[in-house]
Amino acid sequence: MIQTFQPGELVSLRGRDWVVLPSKDREVLVIKPLGGSDHETTGIYLPLNITEDTPCEASFPLPDANDLGDISTARYLYESARLAFRNGGGPFRAMAKLSFRPRAYQIVPLIMALRQRTVRLLIADDVGVGKTIEALLIIRELMERAKISRFAVVCLPHLCDQWQLELKTKLNIDAVIIRSNTQARLDRKIQGDTSVYHYYPYQIISIDYIKADIRRAVFIAQCPELVIVDEAHTCTLPAGSSKVQHQRYHLLKDLADKPTQRLVLLTATPHSGKPEEFQSLLGILKRQFVSLSLAESKQNEREEVATCFIQRKRSDIEKWMGEETPFPNRDAEELPYDLSPNYAKLFNNLVKFVRNLLKIEYGLEKKRAYSWMALGLLRGVMSSPATGIKMLSTKLEKLEKSSDDVQSKDKKTEVDRNSVGDPESEPQNDIVPVHVMQQASWTKYQRDQLRKFSNQLASFCNLDDDQKLFAASLVLEDWLRNGCNAVVFCRYIETAKYLGKQLSSLLVKKFSGLIFQVVTSELPDDLRKQRIEEMSSGRLRLLIATDCLSEGINLQDLFNSVLHYDLPWNPNRLEQREGRVDRFGQSSKNVNACLIYASDSPIDGIVLDVLLRKVREIRKATGINVPFPEDSQDIIETITQSLLLNPNRPIQTVQTSVQLSLFDSYELDEIAEAKRRVTRKIEAAAEREKKSQSIFAQNQIKANEIEKDLRAIDTAIGNPKAVRKFVTGALEDLLGVQVIRDKTSFGIVTGNLPPSLSGLLPEESIVNVSFDSPTPDGLYYLGRNHPFVEQLCHLIMANTIERKPQKSARAAVIRTPNVTIKTTLLLLRCRNVIKQKKGNHQVVAEEMIMWGWRGIPDDKDFLDQETANKILSSVRASENLSIEAQRDFLNFELQNIEQ
Repeated sequence: MIQTFQPGELVSLRGRDWVVLPSKDREVLVIKPLGGSDHETTGIYLPLNITEDTPCEASFPLPDANDLGDISTARYLYESARLAFRNGGGPFRAMAKLSFRPRAYQIVPLIMALRQRTVRLLIADDVGVGKTIEALLIIRELMERAKISRFAVVCLPHLCDQWQLELKTKLNIDAVIIRSNTQARLDRKIQGDTSVYHYYPYQIISIDYIKADIRRAVFIAQCPELVIVDEAHTCTLPAGSSKVQHQRYHLLKDLADKPTQRLVLLTATPHSGKPEEFQSLLGILKRQFVSLSLAESKQNEREEVATCFIQRKRSDIEKWMGEETPFPNRDAEELPYDLSPNYAKLFNNLVKFVRNLLKIEYGLEKKRAYSWMALGLLRGVMSSPATGIKMLSTKLEKLEKSSDDVQSKDKKTEVDRNSVGDPESEPQNDIVPVHVMQQASWTKYQRDQLRKFSNQLASFCNLDDDQKLFAASLVLEDWLRNGCNAVVFCRYIETAKYLGKQLSSLLVKKFSGLIFQVVTSELPDDLRKQRIEEMSSGRLRLLIATDCLSEGINLQDLFNSVLHYDLPWNPNRLEQREGRVDRFGQSSKNVNACLIYASDSPIDGIVLDVLLRKVREIRKATGINVPFPEDSQDIIETITQSLLLNPNRPIQTVQTSVQLSLFDSYELDEIAEAKRRVTRKIEAAAEREKKSQSIFAQNQIKANEIEKDLRAIDTAIGNPKAVRKFVTGALEDLLGVQVIRDKTSFGIVTGNLPPSLSGLLPEESIVNVSFDSPTPDGLYYLGRNHPFVEQLCHLIMANTIERKPQKSARAAVIRTPNVTIKTTLLLLRCRNVIKQKKGNHQVVAEEMIMWGWRGIPDDKDFLDQETANKILSSVRASENLSIEAQRDFLNFELQNIEQ
């Protein structure tokens, strides 16, 4: 006969006490060590009837006189017990398994998810607000509620490692990365023909790996119950003909076509400025949203969208529910520089050269293609001499090849202007047929001109001729001198390399100990990660990067300043770059952002004056980031009209004291009208976003709806303040470990740590730690679920129950003025079995309850938990009681309990 145990019961087995967990098979006893982790959960097949595996009932004996001690140490038993909980009850069951304490506003998407039958969410909070945290909360809560047993995070390739780290450090979940360089290794670990998508329960998948037709179908059929899609704006249905985005979109659409598939989409920029692309993203949530225009929708339609779409700006959550969320102050500035005479002369000659090309009567398609080419070339030359040389060389190579290689007229590829850009950040919508770019009549003189321009640029790689480089060096020197760590963002790979070469020789000599790195999309993901991690050892850090690091990457721990070396033509890109360091978790109170531009460059002038400044003004006034498409035809037409297609506009060469005057004529004729047209579109987009965010900030979920729950959670499992008091106090008072207190940190002297704790901290004689998140720079974070804290809790509890040295008091009797009537406090460890209304699934939840009474139990003057906690935390002994008196009081109360 098989002995049965109910979930929640205690059993003794193999010299340990275990908690019985729910089991789907009555012949399998599922148990977890009391106070242990989920990884230690074990199954015992009872029919085998192995003697040493035969469980028996277990219980804790009541304390006796041998357990008496100081009440100050008794508090450590209470703290160690509640901080060690991992299976909590209450409205949010995941909280006990988080290594962080979420902000109150980050609970709102979780509440939205729990209200849905099938989770479909688009989380579009501002850059740096914490969308990753919000997604992690949803993952863990759905797992704890047994809604899901598997999940996948689908993200851009370079974000895979970061997601793996976030899952490990914040949820203690080991997820596998599935992409081209890991698939074969993962397959070898699988026995049989099971798919990798079905075998591994926790997955992080490169979207560019999984979107391919040959893999997509298998993944769709076997994917986990929950799929998180990061940077979901890269998966919209493009207005143009980008195959990459088409494949990504169809991956999401096929997932959404599964009625029971849970989907959470994350993006800080859901709206690119193109309504049809935004609607395609909403259509992933519900098919009827594809044709829904929010600007023209009815109130009931907007309310329906609001059930699955949340978008909040920082001002919405900075002081939400009385909880202040510390975002840094952004000190943004613009720094103009003047082109050197040599650089300005070359630029003027290049404009003349391009104008001559465009004088020829081409068709509209070819004229547009040459305009794109010209703008790309001019933009590259203005970026850096190195990028200009690369573009000119590439063009020459194509011209040489074009005479021998005839392209098909209907074949398509990217335009010349993207040839040296960062492919991870280039727009996907502006593709022009190759045959348009071919010109059989390029003369020898024209080709010689290209070579001449290239040779001239090669001589400009110095601080005298390249004033942009000089301006950047001044900014960076100032920042480094003041202890700031900077990221310099470039549009082009060649520019990043050029800066790395020029600045490293200049700044490394001036600043001892400066750690300097260059990261572009040419590096594989793991090498990018390695180079950034290597910078953590430096006191001063400088990173040169292309826009491959402008999305999704968290850089706030290492950097607090951003320099825009190249002007982006999209305000979203500007915000994404600065959002890498200006985000929640930034330990610096102030973040620097500097945008350098050529005061005498018409290209920089138009983009800055027409687009970026206007958008920044709106953001500063309203907190709204205005979406605007990267390939906005209005911007292109403005620059083209003002610079390239107006043969009557003079181009003045630069003399010693005369600067280019193109910038001075912006307010004239067609340029002024183009400016007004772009401005109207920006203001309309801002108004649309303002209306949208007033609906989708989810203000209908009031703070008081979750305030009580969060307070109860803090009481049940402890908050960061409780972790700090327990760790520092238990180390000093019980274990004799020295803790050095500073204004912002605590130094743990590791020499006297017990063996069970010594290997859980960095190998340093003094480890400076913080218990707060965000963690100040240079400090080691100790959160509630850190292995060191967890093991310390178990050590104190075990020593106390087993009456070993270095224990806390399990019982205490004192005389105190804090109470006027004899008061008894009891610490109860409760296990609750939670059963779902539908189905038979059960969950065992644990909690610590502080309870008690005044007088004797028969008086029924019982204490609620809040009152009991306040007494325990504040009570102090006023005089000593003899050991005999303490024993008498304790025995009397124990008799009351037994009765």
